[in-house]
Amino acid sequence: MTEGMSLRERKKLQTRHRLLAAATELFAGRGFDQVSVAEIAEAAEVSKMTVFNYFASKEDLVLSPMEEHVGDVARVVRDRAPGESALAAVRAQFLDALERRDPSVGMSDLPMVLEVRRLIQETPALLIRAHSFSMRSFDLLAEVLVEEGQEPSIARIAAAQLIGTRNSLIQANQLRLLAGDRADTIAPDAAELAERGFGLLAGGLGDFAIRN
Repeated sequence: MTEGMSLRERKKLQTRHRLLAAATELFAGRGFDQVSVAEIAEAAEVSKMTVFNYFASKEDLVLSPMEEHVGDVARVVRDRAPGESALAAVRAQFLDALERRDPSVGMSDLPMVLEVRRLIQETPALLIRAHSFSMRSFDLLAEVLVEEGQEPSIARIAAAQLIGTRNSLIQANQLRLLAGDRADTIAPDAAELAERGFGLLAGGLGDFAIRN
């Protein structure tokens, strides 16, 4: 991950990870609303100003890793190969992410990742913002389809089906992990469910938005 990075860049990344880890531990122990930014700074052994240099708000200390993936689906569809449909591209990317145990598809049982998931579910303000990321993903995907010439209303219908299916699959993975299952144990089931879930869309979207 740090290959090719300068010493300064590596130090910044290390500080960012230290802040995320400190915040997650404090939030998990006492709850999101009961922890101040000053306490996070103290736990990470940095100044309060340093926290805000890396994260614009306390919410970002929880949600910034998730926000980095908001444009994933739109990017995958934009970059798909000639002859490949939007559905095929989204399906392939999801299955590949499952194989890599990627947290962005709910397939990571790392303790910090699971703590963040629990925290989001238990904190209304975080849950609302996480939902806004999903809506942004939907908007970005619809924009890509419109750019390619799809009728705006149809583009939004297709985007809603793709994002909705993907979100449902991610939630199913997260529920099992939060219940105590291991990622390696549930991965085969998750892949099978993904095949079935995206398969349901094939009748309507299988030939939709095939790149020329």
